[in-house]
Amino acid sequence: MRTASIQRNTKETQISVTMNLDGTGMAKVSTGIGFFDHMLESFAKHALIDLTVETKGDLHIDMHHTVEDTGIVMGQALKTALGDFAGIRRFGHAYIPMDETLSRASIDLSNRPYLIWNVHFERPKVGEMDTELFKEWFHAFAGNGGLCLHVENLYGQNTHHIIESCYKALARALRAAIEIDPRLGGAVASTKGVL
Repeated sequence: MRTASIQRNTKETQISVTMNLDGTGMAKVSTGIGFFDHMLESFAKHALIDLTVETKGDLHIDMHHTVEDTGIVMGQALKTALGDFAGIRRFGHAYIPMDETLSRASIDLSNRPYLIWNVHFERPKVGEMDTELFKEWFHAFAGNGGLCLHVENLYGQNTHHIIESCYKALARALRAAIEIDPRLGGAVASTKGVL
């Protein structure tokens, strides 16, 4: 099984993440931020990744460290579970509609991290969470997971729908990219022979 358990402790956050890439979408998430927990649970469900996240952060200051550092550790867990990236399809993309909203995510698990974030919000908060923090999570996750990740909201008005469709699009694109391709016979999907 492709699994990883990562812990990271700083003066700002204490985080433990366990990830099973060959799971069924089971999630146990506790970050102290209700809407963020909901997004990570949705991510696990639609990626078919089993995920446990326990984050204790300095929420008395704000949510920034909690959100960004959780993205860092989740990305590290993904990269560790993937090992040498051998045998995976590597690429994935998904379009996710949610009522009036349509979002797209495209992934290359290239081990060369990059983020394109073409998502804009009309509202500064959803629930108690600052909407600007979602880009911070995606950036931290992509950077530490080795993903070239493009996330775009093509249209939509409702902030909740826009954010949730972005997480679901990431989940479905990642589900495709981490899938084992039997035609590769365990080889790395690269002309270089290594990622």
